[in-house]
Amino acid sequence: MAVRLLIHESVMVTSDESGGWCLRSGADILLQRLRYANISLTFIHQEEPSSKKASFITDVLGRQEVRDPLGVCGAISVHSLNELMSVNEPSQLEENVDICFYATSVLDEPFVTKLQSYKFNVIYIGSEVEATVEGIVFIDKLDELIITISSVIKQGFSSLNPLTVGYLMKPSRELDFLKRGALPLFPCKSALIFVPISFELPLISQLTRIDVILHKVTDEIVSIDSGSPFDFPNGITFSDGMSELISFIEENSSYCVVDPFKNIYPLLDRLQIQNILLGLQETKGRSRLRAPHFLRVETFNNHDLGQKIAEANLTFPVLVKPQVACGVADAHSMAIVFKEEEFKELSVPLPAIIQEYVDHGANIYKVYALGNKVFHAVRKSLPNSASLLASGISPITFNSLKNLPVADQAESSVDALDMDLVEAAAHWLRERLGLTIFGFDVVIQENSGDHVIVDLNYLPSFKEVTGVHAISAFWEAIRSAYEIKKAADVVTHRPQLTSCFKQNM
Repeated sequence: MAVRLLIHESVMVTSDESGGWCLRSGADILLQRLRYANISLTFIHQEEPSSKKASFITDVLGRQEVRDPLGVCGAISVHSLNELMSVNEPSQLEENVDICFYATSVLDEPFVTKLQSYKFNVIYIGSEVEATVEGIVFIDKLDELIITISSVIKQGFSSLNPLTVGYLMKPSRELDFLKRGALPLFPCKSALIFVPISFELPLISQLTRIDVILHKVTDEIVSIDSGSPFDFPNGITFSDGMSELISFIEENSSYCVVDPFKNIYPLLDRLQIQNILLGLQETKGRSRLRAPHFLRVETFNNHDLGQKIAEANLTFPVLVKPQVACGVADAHSMAIVFKEEEFKELSVPLPAIIQEYVDHGANIYKVYALGNKVFHAVRKSLPNSASLLASGISPITFNSLKNLPVADQAESSVDALDMDLVEAAAHWLRERLGLTIFGFDVVIQENSGDHVIVDLNYLPSFKEVTGVHAISAFWEAIRSAYEIKKAADVVTHRPQLTSCFKQNM
């Protein structure tokens, strides 16, 4: 089973001010998405291969970085229009594929007629033009191409009961998932078809063709009011598109969302994260699973701050983090403080969480819960406190996303990760949080062997986990979330769409 897409140069390429050639606006991300869509691509140029335009197209394709662990990069070829017009046998164009598309912004009716005789779906992109050829699908924007194709693919592979997953995340996160083959347009082994949600297009027209919404809602936070109570989403300003999507989901609760917004908001607040972790039950065995000791503070100038730190079972050095966990510029501005007087000029945003600094041999375990499957990877982490003291820098301030003071190598031997303990924690957290895809960070305390969970997050990229099993588990988790949601809706007899949205469709 296969899908083939022919793209005319007019869709992707235009002339620049110097008389040369450049990609059209949006063509670079489209090419990137199609490259990892698990379909066969053929680019058609109007001129012969020796022309500058044809050379530009070939050069652009050659510059695309490819990492293809799941084999989702389909074959890519470049042909002239004359070459394809000379084809006499359908098999020379179809190559045993199941569904064929031709996308163009120049309507060459003889060529279109020929392709239609070979069962190609023809899509014209641009202002609608007069055409005597029937059966052409007209779309206005390049952004509409993938979701238009997806609808035909879903219908063509209906025997697989495919689901269309509309995803929403920032470009760098999307690229990371794309390069690992996690967001294919061709149905993956769990029969999922992935399409990007675009806020440049009418939202309703997209959502009526989508079964599951996969999102990183925090990528769409514009601001958080630090003066308001920590009762998210109160105080959060989202982008206009995200606000519209949230309103749609509130009106149409039958939609499967991975994961529900209300289940994610607690992870925006480090105090709530700490309190959630406190609920983990201790597990009998050779090691314990626990939360770090902590203290919430609204100011660093309390005369009794040292006493409160001691009462919270904290000893120096301590780690200081903003209470807001993400969505604002300084959410990852942190510090390691070695003595009480260093709090006076500390620049960490308030309110803040003062957290236990755990000596852990400079290794941190990144744990990923993808549905019922649990994976982990080891990453270098903060040095032990003795090494930090030896540096002579006090306090140490850093951004945990940019300049985390990571040790060059492991500093001492610590116990191996207790997977039974970690999997039990993942199960407990899955039930407690109501999340499908999430991650948490575990460090193993020296001497005691305590497994300390120091952070929680949702929809992690899990890029440290090598091999194909994590991607397959990612797909299975999404499919399972949909089936669980639909089963629950059958029990409650929940309608598919509210009347107000039906009237607007």
